[in-house]
Amino acid sequence: MKGISVPAALSLLLLAGFARGQEEIGANANWPGPGGAPDESDYSRLAAIDRANIGRLGLAWYTDLPAEVTLEGTPIAVDGTLYFTGSYSAVYAVDGRTGRVLWRYDPEIWNHHPERMRYNFGVNRGAAYSAGRVYICTLDGRLIAVDAKTGKPLWSAETIEGDGVRYSTGAPRVIGDKVIIGNAGADYGARGYVTAYDAATGQRAWRFYTAPGSPEENKGDPAMEAAAKTWGGEYWKTGTGGTVWNGMTYDPELKRVYIGTGNSGPYDPSVRSPGGGDNLYLASIVALDAETGKYLWHYQVNPREAWDYKATANIVMATIAVDGHPRKVLMQAPTNGFFYVLDRETGKLLSAGKTGKISWADHIDLKTGRPVEAPNIRYETGETSMWPSSLGTHNWQAMAYSPKAGLAFIPYTQAGAKFSKVVPKPGESSFGGIQISEAKSDAEDGTASLLAWDPVRQQAAWKVRLPTFWNGGTLATAGSLVFQGTADGLFSAYDTSTGKRLWRFDAGLGIQAAPISYAVGGKQYVSVLVGYGGSAGVGNDLMRTGWKFGAQMRRLLTFTLDGNKHLPRPAPPDLAVHPIDDPSIKISDSDVATGRQVYMNCLVCHGINLVSGGNAPDLRESALALNLDTLWSVLHDGALMQNGMPRFDNLSRDQVKAVHAYIRSGARAVLTGHKAKDGGSMATRALLRC
Repeated sequence: MKGISVPAALSLLLLAGFARGQEEIGANANWPGPGGAPDESDYSRLAAIDRANIGRLGLAWYTDLPAEVTLEGTPIAVDGTLYFTGSYSAVYAVDGRTGRVLWRYDPEIWNHHPERMRYNFGVNRGAAYSAGRVYICTLDGRLIAVDAKTGKPLWSAETIEGDGVRYSTGAPRVIGDKVIIGNAGADYGARGYVTAYDAATGQRAWRFYTAPGSPEENKGDPAMEAAAKTWGGEYWKTGTGGTVWNGMTYDPELKRVYIGTGNSGPYDPSVRSPGGGDNLYLASIVALDAETGKYLWHYQVNPREAWDYKATANIVMATIAVDGHPRKVLMQAPTNGFFYVLDRETGKLLSAGKTGKISWADHIDLKTGRPVEAPNIRYETGETSMWPSSLGTHNWQAMAYSPKAGLAFIPYTQAGAKFSKVVPKPGESSFGGIQISEAKSDAEDGTASLLAWDPVRQQAAWKVRLPTFWNGGTLATAGSLVFQGTADGLFSAYDTSTGKRLWRFDAGLGIQAAPISYAVGGKQYVSVLVGYGGSAGVGNDLMRTGWKFGAQMRRLLTFTLDGNKHLPRPAPPDLAVHPIDDPSIKISDSDVATGRQVYMNCLVCHGINLVSGGNAPDLRESALALNLDTLWSVLHDGALMQNGMPRFDNLSRDQVKAVHAYIRSGARAVLTGHKAKDGGSMATRALLRC
């Protein structure tokens, strides 16, 4: 290199390596996995739609989905066909140019382990693709390979062991010649694990547990023996948690997979693990050998987790500058509010910055990798208020990363919580003696934003305040745009450099899913699923926006330059309750009190205090719930199981009668203007966001 100094030449080589690393990030014409490419960056290298022409973006087509309720999945796109999953695990294939449905496969979860329908609202976060096969995991835990051309099932594997309280809501990931999937259920104390299956045959290849079992189960397994040393008491009897229900990233270069583990169960560490200990591998990023499932390293974001914090957000692989040099890293913004950058070869913490209001820790010590915690955060004195709440500053909604902008785009929320130790009353669920209620100390609490975060400087580049709290995931593109749908039904595009909103579209219903971008015949499209519900449907006041069950059509919307289609005018949001009642029905106070406790089985879908957020009908407005015999046929006999309504054949006639009385009491409270009695603690409000 004549005429160039050695240091300058070295710098050029470093910059060239950095540029190559950036070029490898993101998806191109196809979007074959939930995060686009294996790096899970939710970044598209397509640039035909950009800041200059975004004003020409219009609706190319839409597909009505009348059988669906909550839509949280990210579609995938392969060779001009889109594949996506619905509320109860059905998978669709549609033409990427027209939206015409090519096939639909329904795995009929009501015919397979129907009891697992009780544990969570109907939701599924997507599919994966490889070699002509589409992979889905059903709510009841079956991993199914479907022929991408015909929709015919090729094989099915049971991924959930035994009769424990587990279920699956996440999207599988393809890791080389295997498919990996986890499950949910940590809130119930389930022991977490991930399992890899042969992509062609469905034969189980390996399983890795994210929390230790009994001494007999751990014996001979170095990873479990090491983890067990960080637990106390008979933890395998009280419950552990650590389920893997969302973040999983495949590294084809190093041939490893990085998994994000969930919260504890029970929440109170003095109940589940008396005597101390970090409780590995809860709330951690764990690196595994993709071929064998062997443990390689871990980084724990919350030692001795106690607040429903979790590391289940998407984990992004990238090459960024660290101390002026390109470094292969993992980036994650978990619920606890910090933004972490790790060396992906070693798991070493490189940096961590606060993304917003955080009181549980002052900072993360870079020498030890551990948080410098505030006092009393594990409610040692009986209660504590802290930020963020269990909802986190970022939850499961995808964070996108643009190597072009050098920014991550985070669906950010701010809320606090009060954690209280209580002695639960009979029938109450308090997760090991903990109840959670809302805490508020300033005007920003209960708000949300689109946050652009610089992972190198560990600071915000810009922040856009949003009018609603529980919003969708993000998509960044090489056209210098970031797309996000919000709970008010708007789908918007922003300038990645400034945060200025350049375009918006009224989808007529709240959006939680992340968009994708793909190309067919050289033409770029942007698609997003529209179907508000899930956690918002549990009735949390922060998330209620007035979208009612069955009032608005669920859809897949797809946009392109000069698209000219229009949506039918939707029903507007409605926060009012329109109760129905029969005054001749006699109810007793004792039945209402019993019904309030039995209703704990129902509130995940029908809402806290009978206030539905859209996952299911508001029972105070339901003619079906007015008639006791009809309610019995639905609750006990399972008359509506094929519609997604679980069967509770463990309930007696007297218990159903009590639920009926509680519903009647709630309807009459609205009619008379009286406030209904509490039907569920915030402990349940924090429940089941997985």
